[in-house]
Amino acid sequence: MASKPMPMKARGPSKSEFKDKEKPAQIRNSNIVAAKAVSDAIKTSLGPRGMDKMIQDGKGEVTITNDGATILKQMKVLHPAAKMLVELSQAQDAEAGDGTTSVVILAGAMLETSQKLLVKGFHPATISDSLLHFASKAVEVLESMAIPVDLSDRSSLLKSANTSLNSKVVHEHSGMLAPMAVDAVLKIVDPAQDSNVDLKDIRIIKKLGETVEDSQLVDGIVFTQKTQGYGGPNKMEKAKIGLIQFCISPPKTDMDNTVLIRDYAAMDRVLREERQYILNITKKIKAAGCSVLLIQKSILRDAVSDLALHLLAKQKIMVVNDIEREDIEFVCKTLGCRPVASLDHFTPECMGSADLAEEIHAGGSKFVKITGVQNPGRTVSILLRGSNKQVLEEADRSLHDALCVIRCLVKKRFLIPGGGAPEAELSVKLTQYAHTLTGMDAYCFRAFAEAVEVIPAILAENAGLSPISTVTELRNRHARGETHAGVNVRKGSISNIIDENVLQPLLVSTSAITLSAECVRSILKIDDIVNVIR
Repeated sequence: MASKPMPMKARGPSKSEFKDKEKPAQIRNSNIVAAKAVSDAIKTSLGPRGMDKMIQDGKGEVTITNDGATILKQMKVLHPAAKMLVELSQAQDAEAGDGTTSVVILAGAMLETSQKLLVKGFHPATISDSLLHFASKAVEVLESMAIPVDLSDRSSLLKSANTSLNSKVVHEHSGMLAPMAVDAVLKIVDPAQDSNVDLKDIRIIKKLGETVEDSQLVDGIVFTQKTQGYGGPNKMEKAKIGLIQFCISPPKTDMDNTVLIRDYAAMDRVLREERQYILNITKKIKAAGCSVLLIQKSILRDAVSDLALHLLAKQKIMVVNDIEREDIEFVCKTLGCRPVASLDHFTPECMGSADLAEEIHAGGSKFVKITGVQNPGRTVSILLRGSNKQVLEEADRSLHDALCVIRCLVKKRFLIPGGGAPEAELSVKLTQYAHTLTGMDAYCFRAFAEAVEVIPAILAENAGLSPISTVTELRNRHARGETHAGVNVRKGSISNIIDENVLQPLLVSTSAITLSAECVRSILKIDDIVNVIR
């Protein structure tokens, strides 16, 4: 009996074919949520009324700061998208040195806006292209409101350094740290020619003790080491300074070799030879006219032996040893001397001259200070003091930010008002520009223009003001053409921020906008995370 053929079912699409349809959206959402969490973590530390964070590492070391880059660097972030925001703040720190908190908050606000647009059905590529267009237009608007600055105008430089320091833990010392930062940068640049500053030429030496007010700008060089050799000079006027890279100690045998001494006479002869060998070296150093000897740190054997220190002290030579290898270039540049690697080349031409080299007592420690250098290089040293380690570290970070702000002004000689004024101006101008666009671009533009208002909103919130009424009034003022209206956190109102001397370099704001837009575009383009298991 012939079996009936079974009726074939119409084969529809199987469920597994659509199983991963949602995956890119979920990955994108997870990335945005993780990055926003990082942004939310540092929101409260923005502005002069921002709060500080206390960070404790695995060893129990405590750091107190409100510097965005420092907080994020210390945080243990595991999510790859969140790590991108940490790298973003470090990129801003390298580029501008300031605005590290603002750049992460801006990126967070742009991500939040992008998420809303994605929910409405916008394609990530469309949002990404709009954001690129938005960033370039925003830079144009910022440049149009910039105020040119001359490096000879010290008061403008001071205003921008003060604005940077006002939001730091050590803001009460800004009246002393700001002039120090300005003078340090102006000392090492030629305003007519230079378009950048190498901050390696400014050496910050931290010494515990006294208060931040006792910090000083040293026209010369400071060594954290004390002088060596008991009975040697601690102060030397009209000093001739030599820097040596060879050791003044008896030579050692190779690793595998041993010297066998069987009687006392041989032992005496070894000691006598050793003394004669060191005496010859010290005599040659004295004969060259050296009165202050700097000795590079040695790994293989002692850079200078006790006998050598004793002989150098008898010959009235001041000794500072353990100069780090990476400091050699700075020392040579400052003192105008050359490092000498062998005794035969130790001549008066290799030495630098200074009016005074002296050992100074500070609290429980000592340090050596050399001033009045005859042929000084373009370098400067800053001696920072602080009553405890946390204050000293934060003063160092704050001073670095102030130096970076002045460096920004050397790179790009324009200032813009602070206090949320540039962001409010961007919001108003770019919303107007959005009306001239069509299609999805116009919608995205309007959304991002609203997103940048997050900065004045958080400034107001951190200062205890109502963010909604403050931002509304600020928007209103800017719409009426008051370009310099900003959030005045001291008076708790909206006022002309330039009259309050709140100014920041143009480069800080332009790099914050471009870098945050770049980072957000990278996050939007990611639709999968692949884990490679080793």
